[in-house]
Amino acid sequence: MIRREVDGALWTLVLDRPEKANSLTRAMLGELLGHLIEAKGAAKAVILTGAGRVFSAGADLEEARAGLATDPVWEALSAQLAGMPCLTIAALNGTLAGGAFGMALACDIRLAVPGARFFYPVMKLGYLPQLSDPGRLVALVGPGRARVLLMGGARIEAEEALAWGLVDRLCPPEALLDAARDLAADACVAPEGHAGRIKAMIPRTWSQG
Repeated sequence: MIRREVDGALWTLVLDRPEKANSLTRAMLGELLGHLIEAKGAAKAVILTGAGRVFSAGADLEEARAGLATDPVWEALSAQLAGMPCLTIAALNGTLAGGAFGMALACDIRLAVPGARFFYPVMKLGYLPQLSDPGRLVALVGPGRARVLLMGGARIEAEEALAWGLVDRLCPPEALLDAARDLAADACVAPEGHAGRIKAMIPRTWSQG
């Protein structure tokens, strides 16, 4: 249920379970992790997106109740994405919820469609967020807004997510993937390892200023 499309040095990984709002099973997470491990030595840019009108509703509910919600695979996937030596772009084709937050936060750039919603209901559900998510969230939006999302259970719209810095740009649905490919174009023709060298120079920490 992960579709891989390879165009030269550009890899696009698609969450392809639209009939279930791209809710993530253990098998899907493992498959996605495997693709990323393979892409690490082959891709100069990776786009992560979803099929249909929702990026991901988070963990599959039945599997979450059976233990997936606290499975270390989530953190392994986020760590793999964050450590990729290439450019990574989350092309959020719709709502982003729950555990799916981790993979978007770990990407270098986040694009979203107008009308997308963002929420991470760990307080309501009684789970802790993925270990690295609060730090990455603070780096993007600051500690106060991270608390609003993680502790206040806020559901924010795409326009507010853009204003907060949670996403970097809004794109119409029909232009989302083209916008992601445009941002990936320079990385795909750059010298080997160049994207990783630039990435290493950009701080990931949040500053009030």
